[in-house]
Amino acid sequence: MFAYSCAMFRLLWMLVAALLPAMAGAALGDTVQSVEADRVALKASLRLVAGARFTVQEMQTSEGTLIREYISPQGMVFALTWQGHFMPNLQQILGRFFAPYNNSVQAGRKGRSAVSVVTPELIVHSRGRPRAFFGMAYLPQALPAGVTLDELR
Repeated sequence: MFAYSCAMFRLLWMLVAALLPAMAGAALGDTVQSVEADRVALKASLRLVAGARFTVQEMQTSEGTLIREYISPQGMVFALTWQGHFMPNLQQILGRFFAPYNNSVQAGRKGRSAVSVVTPELIVHSRGRPRAFFGMAYLPQALPAGVTLDELR
């Protein structure tokens, strides 16, 4: 009986390990359902702010960083902003756009300056110093009609 229990326990852990990457989905360009995965991965609290042309889900990490995920009426995360003492996990919140972002940063970064990545598909601006980081990432083609960058704070 003990051997059967151990085998079931190992099988359960293998199943959980196989599903974890799928459960840790990213946000930018994904659906509203990915926001919960981000919240869990970032150990953040969540607050919903509904607007006329988009919805904002605010996450406050345990380190004090505020991340806002902007969601279109169709349910897609089209923009992100962050501010706080620490940089958020960009791999988590940029998702499938992290690799192009990272490649652009590695190719053009000089020192510890502000980072700007501008491509037809992705725009990221990030700056800061220890204990004061700010940034914005958005998908220009996915901005809802009439939404301006000034509205993304």
